[in-house]
Amino acid sequence: MSAAMEIPESDIHFQKSKLPSITLLLAVFSAGIGGTFQYGYNVSIINAPTMHIQKFINETWNIRYSDDLDRGLLRFLWSAIVSMFTLGGSLGAWLGGHLAVRYGRKGTLLLTNIPVLIGSILMATSKPAGMFELLFIGRFLVGLHSGVSLCVQPMYLGEIAPKAVRGAICMGTSVFITVGILTGQIIGQRELLGGEGQWSILLCSSCIPAVLQLLLLPWFPESPRYLYIDKGEEMKATHALKKFHNTNSYLSELVDLEKECAVVRVQQSKRPCELLSDRSTRWQLITTVLMNMAQQFSGINAIYFYATYIFIQAGITEAYIPYATMGTGACECLAALCCSLLIERLGRRVLILGGYSLMALWCAAMTVTLTYQVSYFWMSYLTMTCLFAFILSFGLGPGGVTNTVTGELFTQSTRPAAYMISNSVNWISFFLISIVFPIIVEGLQQFCFLIFLAECLLGTLFIYITLPETKNKSFLDIEMEFRARNFKNKETESPNGAMMLPRSPKL
Repeated sequence: MSAAMEIPESDIHFQKSKLPSITLLLAVFSAGIGGTFQYGYNVSIINAPTMHIQKFINETWNIRYSDDLDRGLLRFLWSAIVSMFTLGGSLGAWLGGHLAVRYGRKGTLLLTNIPVLIGSILMATSKPAGMFELLFIGRFLVGLHSGVSLCVQPMYLGEIAPKAVRGAICMGTSVFITVGILTGQIIGQRELLGGEGQWSILLCSSCIPAVLQLLLLPWFPESPRYLYIDKGEEMKATHALKKFHNTNSYLSELVDLEKECAVVRVQQSKRPCELLSDRSTRWQLITTVLMNMAQQFSGINAIYFYATYIFIQAGITEAYIPYATMGTGACECLAALCCSLLIERLGRRVLILGGYSLMALWCAAMTVTLTYQVSYFWMSYLTMTCLFAFILSFGLGPGGVTNTVTGELFTQSTRPAAYMISNSVNWISFFLISIVFPIIVEGLQQFCFLIFLAECLLGTLFIYITLPETKNKSFLDIEMEFRARNFKNKETESPNGAMMLPRSPKL
């Protein structure tokens, strides 16, 4: 028995600290700046140079074939450039879990900067080379990185954080996404890099966060859980715990780590197909998959689609619309920061249930205000208020909490595969809504929000029934809570009568 296991429980509770160490906070920054920041940034910057890139494609086509490009084909090529990011992200989500098991969490984050650097160079040279095809490859490679990062970064943050502040640390994933979106909106302004002559530099600028991460992240240890359970390197894991946590507060985390190791060390990391047929994680997987689907189908894309129209109706001139759009990015960023401060006080359930409930309310309100917007001049201002309220509710609830909960519902052997499945569902849902949404809006107009109202209410009901509170609980404790539901109250016991997790029977 290790020394950590012999420490009295009272001493362990005394040693717990709710304030994260400076090293831990710097590690979060180093992981986030080259991780999910890139996702938000690259989603955002592609909007500003739309007309300039389409003009470049048309001019390149004219030089090659001495004829203007058909308008329909131009629209198709532009949609394909935008969609390559989603395609790369879907592949990255599927690769992320495999890479995290083979190269470690930190190692994978560093490794995936390679496609970003290559993609940035290709997009930067597309204009001088007169080859718009390079944009397809560049966007695919950047999307590949984003898919891997959205899978591995929350895994890394969840495994290096003490459980007392795990929710707040894991919120770093969402905070960096929103900061990336806002930064992209600012850098993409025509006064900066959004002009016709600078769009290739704008697309290339994603190499800067990648370089920053390559310089900073190597100074921090690998995930202690990965070192201890997956690699069996106990000395390195203990050193990593001491570095991430305060010297006098790492012992309680070491106890939890040893308890989890005793249960899962006999199991190898599961592949997605094995996890899908594993009865011991059935309800955890159902919960995370449906939460990720609900996040995409919640109506947040409809809000951003209607934003320009709402701003124009409120009297904002077209020249100032980009600045008003920055307000939506700032609003979502503020919501993510508030969520990171509240998540350990209020818990995950309260935030996500409250978020979906408020989003349903704002969907109903916007259906009414958009319907009567022509009749009353003040309705446009009320609609704009509802728009920002919806974004705040999304950021405080599903936008911030979903990724955190996904990592908390699984132990070391199942977490990589769980992230692969849930993130793949998230990317596929994102792709489907981008295809179906324009059809829904064209057919239903403002009444499309009634569909999102129903989805938010169904999401609230499902989460209320299935999701337990995970605040300040170890990964093993959370999995134990799901045992009764997964096995219909059939528990197994060890020879000495201690409660044990079932050995993953098949369906």
